[in-house]
Amino acid sequence: MKVVGLVTEYNPFHNGHLYHLNKSKNSTGCDYSIAVMSGNFLQRGEPALVDKWSRARMAIDNGVDLVIELPTVYACQSAEFFAYGAISILDKLGVTDYICFGSESGDIEKLDLLADILYREPDDFQNILKDRLATGIPFPQARTQAITNYLQNNNRLNEMTVDDVSNIMSNPNNILALEYLKALKKLNSSVIPYTIQRMGAHYNSEKIQGNLSSATAIRTELFEKKDLSCIRKTVPLPTYSILEKNLKTYGSFNRIDNFNDILIYLLRSLDKKMIRKIFDVDEGLENRIKSCSEKFNNINSIIDCIKTKRYTYTRLQRIMMHLLLGLYEDSFLHLHSKGPSYIRVLAFNKKGIEILNKAKKTSKLPIITKFANYSKLSNNSLEEMIRYDIKATDIYFLGLKKYDEPKVSLDFLNSPYIKNN
Repeated sequence: MKVVGLVTEYNPFHNGHLYHLNKSKNSTGCDYSIAVMSGNFLQRGEPALVDKWSRARMAIDNGVDLVIELPTVYACQSAEFFAYGAISILDKLGVTDYICFGSESGDIEKLDLLADILYREPDDFQNILKDRLATGIPFPQARTQAITNYLQNNNRLNEMTVDDVSNIMSNPNNILALEYLKALKKLNSSVIPYTIQRMGAHYNSEKIQGNLSSATAIRTELFEKKDLSCIRKTVPLPTYSILEKNLKTYGSFNRIDNFNDILIYLLRSLDKKMIRKIFDVDEGLENRIKSCSEKFNNINSIIDCIKTKRYTYTRLQRIMMHLLLGLYEDSFLHLHSKGPSYIRVLAFNKKGIEILNKAKKTSKLPIITKFANYSKLSNNSLEEMIRYDIKATDIYFLGLKKYDEPKVSLDFLNSPYIKNN
């Protein structure tokens, strides 16, 4: 058994994801696959298009063997925390041979060279970074300059060019790739990294481009046109069928706008001191958040008002999700210090059962297949972390209004999806 791990969101699972899945297995020689997938809230700071069980089923029906949920406290975070949570799970399962991720670069050696610098943070690199930040330029730009100067000062620019550094550090999938590699180093993991060069549309492209379009473009089309036919060529049939079923059930897909009134209520009812305690709110930002929340009745307009060069739109969206979920700085840092504390199974097929049977003997974390029984495995950190998953599910369905009865406690009621053929 050779197993490849994937870190995913599948929002939704599209043709590019199918290409990545098949290419990952072929390139690494693996015949089994595991996807660690975000739950109901995502890394960009927004609710998923459809719920985690629907997206897990998309993955299994499109050929993934086992889907594990990335805990909510890691799913809706910056690249560093997001990557660390996912890699920790793949590492601690004890069955993962490879992790395969997409990148704009496609060059694992160059990515690993930069990841090593960022992981070790040599003194001269840190000093250069501090000097660049002191000039007032944004952190990503300062970090790119610091790496370039560090390589130059240590006569290492023969290993990669200045343009290589700039291109790697300015593309989102490359940034995530660096964080996956950093996490592997931090964990001293034996999992072997492999990267596949990203194909088709750019990650942030908002236009449908042939059969390989970005998830961003697919979501944009769905929200603007509200017609599934516009994305038919960009997703596999199982994805299309699941999206069609969800649209019929709920009448819409989920997005941050659906939580507009709840978020504005929270922003206006909390004082600055409480807003400051929300995770990722730097000192002073609470003033800007409070001020902008009183100028507009639309959450997107509020975020636009708060946004600066230092505080990107995506980071502010994540802060809004932390606010929505009640994720405070002290709570997150306490949980992160312990790392993921469980393996939560969302879906699997016959090969997935084989992986789970092996993992039961090797995993360093408790494996939860029947959620109602998780308390039997409980310890304090598990209960604290999993409580956010329960809360996230209950809150997620508040954004979908077309149902007669409250959607609550679904984590206890929904079983993992099992594909038997």
